[in-house]
This record gives sequence, structure tokens and C-alpha cells, in this order.
Amino acid sequence: YLQKRSYGCGANSIYARFKKVINYAIEHDIIVKNPCKGIVIKVDETAIKKDVLTFDEIQLLANTHYEYESDDIRRAFLFCCFSGLRFVDVHALTFGNIDFTTNILKFDQKKTSGHSASSWVTMRLTPTLLALIGDPPKGNVNYNDTPIFNLKTYESCSKALKRWVKRAGIDKSISWHCARHTFGTNLAMQGSSPFIIKDLMGHSSLKYTERYVRAVEEQKANALNNMPTLKL
Repeated sequence: YLQKRSYGCGANSIYARFKKVINYAIEHDIIVKNPCKGIVIKVDETAIKKDVLTFDEIQLLANTHYEYESDDIRRAFLFCCFSGLRFVDVHALTFGNIDFTTNILKFDQKKTSGHSASSWVTMRLTPTLLALIGDPPKGNVNYNDTPIFNLKTYESCSKALKRWVKRAGIDKSISWHCARHTFGTNLAMQGSSPFIIKDLMGHSSLKYTERYVRAVEEQKANALNNMPTLKL
């Protein structure tokens, strides 16, 4: 049912959360039998199933404006495309996460905090990322309590993103998480080491990083296959 109604790795993600609820119910004697026993969803974790944006498409988005757009949503999504942050992390990002003397960003990933040795990510901010962040607030302000991007709910931001992508004329199914895959894929396209990509994205294992290398290799293979045949 889930595999028929979801896109990409959605079925596996939803089922994993469902199993956590079932396990909790069993541990607290709410139910006796585990209905998930023997039921698995096989997912190729080395493949990227979501659409990603090229640098040209990211630039096209940056150049596209429309009435009643949200500047915070625009800056936050572009920030994710150039940093690999998830929505939950960019939503929680404050000026306290940044050392402006060294231009270093440090944050604890919400998804893996507390159960992964790689949950903390340290990243040097590029001129593009600094421009998207903007100047820190002045005066007697608590940086730890001041969000960089004033974002509302994930649902409202996702709707705005879809309108933005459509106005830009990009014919792809782009969700917020596509920004993270875009960052990883574009790093691989630039020839970055899988170990560098792993550290920048806060992966706990290289198996999650290798999907971007694989995606690039597939693009190279497709490019070669599309070459015209030489008649000898």
C-alpha cells in the first residue's frame, strides 16, 4: 500500500516510523503480537530517487520572483541547496550557530542527535551562504534565540516552494529534501571525495554518501551512451 502511494524512499520512511510505534506498544504491553514481523520494504539505499537541481536550475530559481513570495523561504531553500541542510535543521538554525569571526557554521542534526557520532556538522561558510544569511542582528540580542530564517510550518513552506518551482518553469518534482540531494550530487559532480561529502552532510556511513557518486557515474554513462555512432 505504501509503495503504491509514495514517491522515492517515502514508503520506507513511513513504515520505519510505524514500526517504532508498534514496538513501543509491544514494550508497554498494549499489544501482544507484532503485525510487522516478516514484513519488509526493500529499498536500494545507494540510489537517489528524488529529483535534483542543476546549478543552472538553482540560478533560475534565484532569478525567479513572483507576487507575495517569501524572502525567508527563498533564502532558506537556496541555503539548503548550497549546504545540504534538512528542513528541520534550517528551520532551527539561529545566529548562535555561526562564528562570524571565522565564518564557521556548527549545528547538531535533529534527525541523528543523540544516536549518531556524526550528528554534529561543522562547515565553513562560502560567500554565497554568507550572502543568504545576511548581516547578524545588532544591539543587545541573544543570538541563540534569533532564527536566521523565519519559517513557518513545513507544509506552508513546501506549498510556496512548489509555486516557486512552477513559476521558474522547472519541470521536476521538487520537495524541500531535494535540496539536500542537490547539494550532495553537485559536490560529487565537482569531483569531491566521498569522505568530504560524508563529513559535510553529516552521514554516519559512507553507504549514504556513495549514492551521490553513483548518480554522477550514471549521468556520465548516459552522456556517453547518447554520443552518436560513428560509421566506419
